[in-house]
Amino acid sequence: MDFIGTIKLVFRTLLARKGRSFLTILGIVIGVAGVIIIISLGAGAQSLILGQITKLGSNLLSVQPGKSNEKGPPAQVFGVTITSLVNEDANALRNKSQVPHIQALTGLVMGSVSVTWQNKTVDTNFMGTDYNFPDVLNTSIRLGQFFDQQQGDGGANVVVLGDTVASEIFDNTGVNPVGQVVKIRSSAQTQAGGIPLRVIGVMAKKGSAIFLDFDDQVYLPLAIGQQQILGIHYLRAIDIKVDSSNNIDQTIADVKNVLNQQHHIRSDDNADYTVRNIADAISILSTITNALRLFLTAMAALALIVGGIGILNIMLATVAERTREIGLRKAVGATNGAIMRQFLTEAGVLTFLGGIIGIIIGTVVSFLASLVMKSLGYDWAFVISITSVLLAIGVSILTGVIFGLYPALKASKLNPIDALRYE
Repeated sequence: MDFIGTIKLVFRTLLARKGRSFLTILGIVIGVAGVIIIISLGAGAQSLILGQITKLGSNLLSVQPGKSNEKGPPAQVFGVTITSLVNEDANALRNKSQVPHIQALTGLVMGSVSVTWQNKTVDTNFMGTDYNFPDVLNTSIRLGQFFDQQQGDGGANVVVLGDTVASEIFDNTGVNPVGQVVKIRSSAQTQAGGIPLRVIGVMAKKGSAIFLDFDDQVYLPLAIGQQQILGIHYLRAIDIKVDSSNNIDQTIADVKNVLNQQHHIRSDDNADYTVRNIADAISILSTITNALRLFLTAMAALALIVGGIGILNIMLATVAERTREIGLRKAVGATNGAIMRQFLTEAGVLTFLGGIIGIIIGTVVSFLASLVMKSLGYDWAFVISITSVLLAIGVSILTGVIFGLYPALKASKLNPIDALRYE
């Protein structure tokens, strides 16, 4: 029997056992769909992480309180409040003679607040910062202006709204946010009714970067954030923009020298701060996502193996079921090779169909996942690579061949007389 005839025979056999054929390929479908989804989501996560560098710039440093391993998270991530960075540290770093490659820097404090205007209240986040913030973090103003140095240093009662906050409060009111007075209140702030602040600007839409939503924020002078809202004297971070990415390493060394002098530290091993290169931080995130993707791919591969074992079991049962048919075919001249090819082709067709269905399901799920992520405001790319598709099809067919080989060999070696007597 030629190859086309074998294929026709295989499809007739599979169609005669639709339920069994579906259950046989189900494991392959799950495994292949898993591989496609994982590779696609991994590529989407990579695109998201690389997008963070584009938004913030690769020449950004962040100084954070607390000493941590260079490859690990800063100490304050673990819920420990560390007060080792203060305003004087930020002022010392502004000295161009000691840190010549700093283009701009800003001290930061952050927290949660509620913003009230007339009868509308929005729960959001705030950043206490200074006039350099737009330059350091590559943001821009849509309406009005950001507070200037005099307003920032003097702790003027002004506020700049993020795009989302402005939309939630002022959309459909016909009111220009600039010039309006809102009240800001947090759980740590004691003034009844909140602090009245005049809106002087609205930020242009920026989205999220390093998993921080710049639009769902309000921006206050640092003194307001520290003293009136949080009641603290220290900084949560100092963000630094370097004049060129080529000067990152030198600037890190200069920053450490200045802070060591400020904190009377003789060795970097005793530092009570951490200097982060944003590009390095994103590299760490990429390493984590790659490790997770590898683990999940291994789980999907396990599903393929389980599907292959299912094919092995079903094919062995099929050989037993069709023993008399095999004996009859051999009695009329079918060779061992023809019998073996038939069962191998059957296993290959099953896994090929499972691979195609798995690819379709995996592609649809990956596309829906990308839509969900984009609706949440993330720059998530929908990526289905030809390599992943070919890999999925190749692995599924290989699985069928490997796990179908033993049943095919068993079928080809049946004695025709014994097979015809089989009950």
